[in-house]
Amino acid sequence: MTNYDEIDFSPLNALADGEVVTHSRVRDIRLPSGKVLALITLDNGRDHTRPNTLGPTTLTLLGETLDALTARAAAGEIHAVAVTGKQYILAAGADLSDISRVGSKDNARLIAQLGHHVFGKLGALGVPSFAFVNGLALGGGLEIALNSTYRTVDASAAAIALPEVFLGIIPGWGGAYLLPNLIGIENALEVVISNPLKQNRMLKPQQAFDYGIVDAIFPAANYLEDSLSWADRVLTGKTKVERKHEPGKIERLTKWPIAVKMARGMLESKIGTVPRSPYVALDLLDKAKGGTKEEGFAREDEALADLVAGDQFAASMYAFDLVQKRAKRPVGAPDKALAKKVTKVGIIGAGLMASQFALLFVRKLQVPVLITDLDQARVDKGIAYIHEEISKLEAKGRLDGDAANKLRALVTGTTDKSLYADCDFVIEAVFEEVGVKQQVFGEIEQIIAEDAILATNTSSLSVEEIGAKLAHPERLVGFHFFNPVAVMPLIEIVKTPQTSEAALSTAFVVAKTLGKNAVLTADAPGFVVNRLLAKVMGEAARAVYEGTPVADVEKAFAPLGLPMGPFQLIDLVGWKVAAHVQDTMVGAFPERFYANENFHALAELPAVVEKDKGGRVTGWTKAAEKVLKPAVGSTPAAADEILRRVQDGLAQEIKLMLDEGVVPEVEDIDLCLILGAGWPFIDGGASPYLDREGASERVFGDTFHHPVIKGIGSR
Repeated sequence: MTNYDEIDFSPLNALADGEVVTHSRVRDIRLPSGKVLALITLDNGRDHTRPNTLGPTTLTLLGETLDALTARAAAGEIHAVAVTGKQYILAAGADLSDISRVGSKDNARLIAQLGHHVFGKLGALGVPSFAFVNGLALGGGLEIALNSTYRTVDASAAAIALPEVFLGIIPGWGGAYLLPNLIGIENALEVVISNPLKQNRMLKPQQAFDYGIVDAIFPAANYLEDSLSWADRVLTGKTKVERKHEPGKIERLTKWPIAVKMARGMLESKIGTVPRSPYVALDLLDKAKGGTKEEGFAREDEALADLVAGDQFAASMYAFDLVQKRAKRPVGAPDKALAKKVTKVGIIGAGLMASQFALLFVRKLQVPVLITDLDQARVDKGIAYIHEEISKLEAKGRLDGDAANKLRALVTGTTDKSLYADCDFVIEAVFEEVGVKQQVFGEIEQIIAEDAILATNTSSLSVEEIGAKLAHPERLVGFHFFNPVAVMPLIEIVKTPQTSEAALSTAFVVAKTLGKNAVLTADAPGFVVNRLLAKVMGEAARAVYEGTPVADVEKAFAPLGLPMGPFQLIDLVGWKVAAHVQDTMVGAFPERFYANENFHALAELPAVVEKDKGGRVTGWTKAAEKVLKPAVGSTPAAADEILRRVQDGLAQEIKLMLDEGVVPEVEDIDLCLILGAGWPFIDGGASPYLDREGASERVFGDTFHHPVIKGIGSR
C-alpha cells in the first residue's frame, strides 16, 4: 500500500515555472445551528475565460490548507470543511501543460500520487467535507468532489465530466475507483468511457444529480446559501443523505462483470483495439468492484504514469492544442473588419444538403434565408424538411415556441431568382459538376449586388474554374462543409488567386458565427480532407481489385486508429460522391491516385456492402459481387503491405501539399483531418503518426516534426 506521506514530490517543482496558480482561500462561516464551516474557495485570480486548473503548486497549497484545517478540526474550532470555486468554475482539471512537460515516467507517477495525496485529505479531516460544485467541474475538478463526503451542484453549472479518456489518459485522482463505487458500474462506464468517446460529451447538473454523482442540486440564484443551509442540516442530522448506490446496495457479483464485458465488446466494435486509454479505464473500473480505496488509487497511479509516458498521450496533447488554440485563430484569415455584414443569405438548391445549410444559417445567423430550386415541389419539400427539423428542436426543449416560430418565418422558398437581389451571401448546393455551378452562379450574378459574396460548397472541383465565367470572380470563395452539416465542425475556406480580402474575411466571419472552425486552403484538387481521404480510399480499392477480401482490407487499416474502415467511410459519405472525388484526384494526379471504373457501377446499386451490428463492413452484397467479379484479380495483398502503402502514400501527399502551399503548415493538415474526418487524437492527426511509423523517413528522408512527437517513454 502506498504511503503518500513518505513520497518526495520535489522533482515536480521544475513544472511550477509558468503555472497559473489556483489559490485556496479560506473563510469561516457560522451556520444557523452555530456550527462553523471552513469554506475553501479555489481561485486563480483570472476571469472566467481562464478556468482554475490544478498544477503541482496549486495541489501543494491545497494540501497545506487541508493540513491546517485538519489541525483546527482536531482542536474543535471547525465542524466541517467545504470546497467551492470562483464564479462559474470549480476547476477544469489538471494543468495539461504541466502534465505534458513531466519529462519522465517517474514524474508522471508523482503527478498521480500528488493528486491522491492531496485529495485524500478531504476524507481524513476528522470532520465531514463538502464539495459545492458551483460551476464547471472537469477531471480533477470533479475528483475533488468525489473525494469529499458530500456534494451539491449549481443547477446552472456549465459542464461536469471526466474527459480524460478523450485525451488518451484516465481519471487518475480517484475517479476510476470512487465513481463506480458511488453510482454503480453502468453509470460509471457512461461517464468515464462512453461520453468522452462521443465527441467528449459532458453532463448537465441535473444528469449528475440523477446519476447520484451529487447529493443535492440548487438554483443559481441562492446556490451558496442553499448549499450552506443544506450542509448545516446534514451536520445536525435534520437531513439524512440517502444514495441509490450506497456500497452495500451495489450489485457486484453478476451485473458488474456483465456490464464490463458488454462495454469491452462495444469498444472493440466501435473503435477497434488501437486506442489504449479506453481499455485501461475499463480495466480500472472492472477492478474497482473489489479491494480497498488505497489499492484502487495505487492502480490509478501506475495506469496514469504508463499512459502519460506513451505516444498516444503526446499525440493527443498536440491534437488538443490544435483544436483549442490554432482552430480558434485561423492562419491566413484577413482582418474581420473587412467582412461584409450579412443580413440575408441565399441558398441555391433545396435538396438535403441545401436544407441542412438553411437550417444552420437561420439558427446561427438569425437572418432571413432564401432557398430556390427548379420547381416549386422541390422548394416545398425543402421548406417542409426545415420546418420539421425546427419542430424536433422545439420538442426536445432546445427552442421555445416563439424562437421556433421566428426561425420558421425567416426561411422562405421560391422559384423566383429575382428575390436573391438583396442577399449578401449566396451559397450553392447543386450537382457536383463545373458547368452546372458556372450556370447557376452566372444567373445569380446578374441579380445580386456587386459586393455580395458568392460561395461554393464544392468538395473537390476547382473554385477558380467554377468562377471563370463570372464578371467579378473576386467575390467567389470556396466554403466546403462536411456531412452531417450540423455536426461536423470544419469548413475548408478556399482562396483562389482572384478571391478578394473582403470575400475571404466575410467567409471566415460567417464560419465563426455558424459555430464552425475554418481552415484556409489553396484552390488545389480535393483541398485537404478529400485529397487525403481519396488516397486512403484509393489504396483500399487497389487492394480489393488485386483480390484481397474486403473484410481483410478493413482490418489492414485498423492500426491507423480511424473511427471507421475505408469502405465503411465510403458507405457513409456515399458511393457516388466517393467515385466523383476519386475521378477528380486521378484526373489531377494520375500517377499517385487510384480509381476504378467499377466505382461508378457500384454507386448505382441500392446497397454495396454488408455490415455487422457495430456497422463494420464484413463483405460485399451479392449485387456488388456481380459488378466486381470480372474486375478482381487473384493476388491478394498482405495486411502489412496494404498498411505500408497507405502510410507512405499519405506521407508523400502531405509533403507535396506543403511544398505546393495548399496550407501554411502541417498543423493545418492535421487540424483538417481531426475536425473534418474524425482522425483520432491519439494519432495527433496524421503527421505525428507517420513520423513515428517511419513513413516520413521512408518517403522523403526527414520528419514533419522536429523533434518527433512521441511519448517520454519512447524517447
